[in-house]
Amino acid sequence: QVQLQESGGGLVQAGGSLRLSCAASGLSNSNYLMGWFRQAPGKEREFVAAIYWSGGSANYADSVKGRFTISRDNAQDTLYLQMINLKPEDTAVYYCNAQLGRLRYWGQGTQVTVSS
Repeated sequence: QVQLQESGGGLVQAGGSLRLSCAASGLSNSNYLMGWFRQAPGKEREFVAAIYWSGGSANYADSVKGRFTISRDNAQDTLYLQMINLKPEDTAVYYCNAQLGRLRYWGQGTQVTVSS
């Protein structure tokens, strides 16, 4: 059973930085696609970034390209999202996701609030 636990959210001023972490367990298959999604109040959950657990190139939503970086540390079983130059519109609950075929797992989310 895959379990995901996010941390690192908080309140930051516009232009600031945060690094989110997602501690993963149960990832027995390196072909998992690991991703970050976010959901702002009153909006649908949206894709932010993704990378395969085995490595390779990452994909980003256009709104975060050049500001966010997704990475993983297989030795620590941790997925990261480094966020710089944060904007008020980045305010949302950020979720870690692991997908393998039809299997999909979510963390409980971590709140990121960017003040103007």
